[in-house]
Amino acid sequence: MTTNAHAGHVNTAAQPGHAEQGTAHGAHAEHGGDAHAPHNGHAAQGGAHEAHDAHAEHGGGAHADHNAHTAGHDAGLPGGLRITQDGYTLDLDTTIAEPGKIDFRFRILGPDGSAVTEFDAIHDRELHLIVARRELTGFWHVHPRREADGTWVIQLDLPEAGAYRVFTDIAPRAHGRTITLGADLAIAGHYAPQPVPAVNRTTEVDGYEVTVDGELRAEGDLLTLTVRENGEPVADLQPYLAAFGHLVILRAGDLAYVHVHPNGEPGDGITPSGPEVTFHTAVPGPGTYRLFLDFKHNDVVRTAAFTLTAVPPLRAFESGSGITPAALATDGAARGK
Repeated sequence: MTTNAHAGHVNTAAQPGHAEQGTAHGAHAEHGGDAHAPHNGHAAQGGAHEAHDAHAEHGGGAHADHNAHTAGHDAGLPGGLRITQDGYTLDLDTTIAEPGKIDFRFRILGPDGSAVTEFDAIHDRELHLIVARRELTGFWHVHPRREADGTWVIQLDLPEAGAYRVFTDIAPRAHGRTITLGADLAIAGHYAPQPVPAVNRTTEVDGYEVTVDGELRAEGDLLTLTVRENGEPVADLQPYLAAFGHLVILRAGDLAYVHVHPNGEPGDGITPSGPEVTFHTAVPGPGTYRLFLDFKHNDVVRTAAFTLTAVPPLRAFESGSGITPAALATDGAARGK
């Protein structure tokens, strides 16, 4: 299959660069079907844009139009926790595979039980496939190829045994909105569980240092990620999938899923091409989260990974309490907002 790709998106601690097809996710390069492939060790790699077109509430999660892509909550559930939503089902060809390179195949079944073949594009792709280890020490963001019968195909390279979760961000044309479906995938063999990487706000990948400022909050807040190369700010980030960055956030424990695109877009005459990339984010609730930022520079897509914990919500304004909206803003600033 042709995926020109992020092949290796292998999130393994400071990875080198995803280069064209087949390198690890320290550096994926484009991927015709565009696969950031095995990000397997990103380990310790370590307002609010007014919702920009509202990528916001997209049902079970994921793409809010451009900037928010923040997991929409359908019936109170974050994105990615269900294999079936709104009549659409993620149907994996296999749920158990051997370590190494596998031809991964799946379909999206519609309400009538047949494979869906018509999708609206989400950031230049009909489908975004995310694969993550349950401990969040491995991460892949890839873009498979759809065959005429509705089967999606891509070669994944998952070198280690363990429990994995597969997510698909899709916008079936007949459905009219974006949803995120999730399913489990097991890689056979001796499985040595690992802890979720420790909290960190700075990570290095392939000579780049990336820092994250801001807090994760259920009510939403801004996160700013700053990219430097060899200590110098990177002011010429390249567009990748119609944005200067893509951020996937997964909660440890249940893998609740949020996919966010940054405020602004390349070529709008306002948004700078670095070194800062800002996202408006809202997480499902308390917990420890792993963040994976994809950014492109010098024709290579790299992934920086972080671990943060969600902070408690800001105090609610109550009539007669003496707490004013201005006080809330001051409170937010004092707490790192």
